[in-house]
Amino acid sequence: MRSAYALGVDSMHSYSNLNDSGGKPGGEKPFSKAADDPPIGRPAVSDNALNVSLSQQGFPEPEHLFVNLGTAPLIERAIHNGEGILAADGPLVVATGKHTGRSAKDKFIVRDETTESTVWWGKTNVAMSPEHFAALKADFIAALGERDTLYVADLFGGSQADYRVNVRVINELAWHNLFVRTLLVRPTAAELAHFVPEYTIIDLPSFRADPARHGCRSETVVAVNFAEKLILIGGTAYAGEMKKSVFGILNYLLPTKGVMPMHCSANIGPDGHTAVFFGLSGTGKTTLSADASRTLIGDDEHGWSDSAVFNFEGGCYAKMIRLSPEAEPEIFATTKRFGTILENVVIDPVTRTLDFDDASLAENSRGSYPIEFIPNTSEQNLGPVPANLIFLTADAYGVLPPIARLTPDQAMYHFLSGYTARVAGTEIGVTEPEATFSTCFGAPFMPRHPSVYGNLLKERIAKGGVKCWLVNTGWSGGKATMEGIKRMPIKATRALLNAALDGSLNNAEFREDPYFGFEVPIAVPGVDSKLLDPRGAWADGDAYDVTASELVRKFIANFEEFAAHVDESVRQAAPVAA
Repeated sequence: MRSAYALGVDSMHSYSNLNDSGGKPGGEKPFSKAADDPPIGRPAVSDNALNVSLSQQGFPEPEHLFVNLGTAPLIERAIHNGEGILAADGPLVVATGKHTGRSAKDKFIVRDETTESTVWWGKTNVAMSPEHFAALKADFIAALGERDTLYVADLFGGSQADYRVNVRVINELAWHNLFVRTLLVRPTAAELAHFVPEYTIIDLPSFRADPARHGCRSETVVAVNFAEKLILIGGTAYAGEMKKSVFGILNYLLPTKGVMPMHCSANIGPDGHTAVFFGLSGTGKTTLSADASRTLIGDDEHGWSDSAVFNFEGGCYAKMIRLSPEAEPEIFATTKRFGTILENVVIDPVTRTLDFDDASLAENSRGSYPIEFIPNTSEQNLGPVPANLIFLTADAYGVLPPIARLTPDQAMYHFLSGYTARVAGTEIGVTEPEATFSTCFGAPFMPRHPSVYGNLLKERIAKGGVKCWLVNTGWSGGKATMEGIKRMPIKATRALLNAALDGSLNNAEFREDPYFGFEVPIAVPGVDSKLLDPRGAWADGDAYDVTASELVRKFIANFEEFAAHVDESVRQAAPVAA
């Protein structure tokens, strides 16, 4: 199947006028002209009114202002503007141009009296001067003034009322407004009538930053000003920047209230116990939490307060590449629903059928959908404090066992390490797995020092007697690059997780791993015992030892920057090279 489009801020191609010969867009329709035609089915200004107007915030108001629209009218607007097309079964299909993921190197935080001593400055949190931000803000406001159409959504970040933040999002694209409305928590009509924005996000994909004038790196910019409570996103059509900006806000605010913000999924078992799944992208957070036998709280971002684990969001954002109805039936079903947005998924221009195996547009193709599209979700978007924590890693070295039980000190060590591994072969010239360490399993979104989050986690584990597990969803029997080596069977992973979460795994016989020191079960009903012994699964045990020692050294080297900020007991939880 051939790609039907190349839409995005970078190409300015429209979905309108798709021809029947080869699926190429039939013409160009720049975003700046997308709303020149009269609005369809609605007045120039939407029926909904803002409790606090844009002009009260110091922002210009366009001729056509669409406020807090629902799903159907936003999809109408997106199609009318040429921003996307409907697939055969109902989802809106869009493309994001060259930015098919976050632009991590283009994100900045304003360094001022507010953030000087509270932000963990370095490679992840890069400073922007107040003067550069002021120039950027002025140019964003000027760009708003040039728009004849804008979309505004007033939303909550966080489902527990005591800890949520009011967020206003201003968009030039209808599908972006639908995305953020889907991913954040939607207020009731009564709440909207009294809504006062605390933080505001302005998202303009057509904006081009000037590195010399704005103190940024390129024409793409994500600038966060905690003092002004304003986030400016320009030069990228990747919608995920908005949701992660809200995550960053909550990660900055909540620790001061004693709430643990987490990059994790969470669900509740039939016994009423909550499980939390930490993990970097591609390790299985969304897949493993979408379990029909358990109640889903959320798939990506949560807070852990004294009384609950609560979802920061009202929707899910799942990877679509190579999605199958057999392995992920609940997620696959969302791709046949009106209201789902599919980003960079290849679609046939004639039949409007989808090809999830085609990565020609992006390896990081995504789907966003309301959380209620997944069966058996929490009505309140929250659940009890957790009984189990699971750290997910996709170990491409083939060293880690499919599951291991951790002590609280080992849990803090692995939380601060945030290990997974990229598979070799995704980049030209890469022939070996590449270890990736992202502290707290979400370093790009953590403004404060990792020890702040690590100590909060350790306190809450101790307070609740929480069981902690490390689960390897990666490879077994050798490195991922070796011929014939396959990824962990998802059925085995689910069986091991079920045993951990229902408590039966605690009754198994365990051995101590000679390298990492954690406990590994020797036998689990329904799981091949050979899978539980990583060294035994290798054809060459000596090669396993060499690889394991290499990975241990990477862990130790990575942890050096945290060693001074943790207790001796956590330092002693480090792995040991043979």
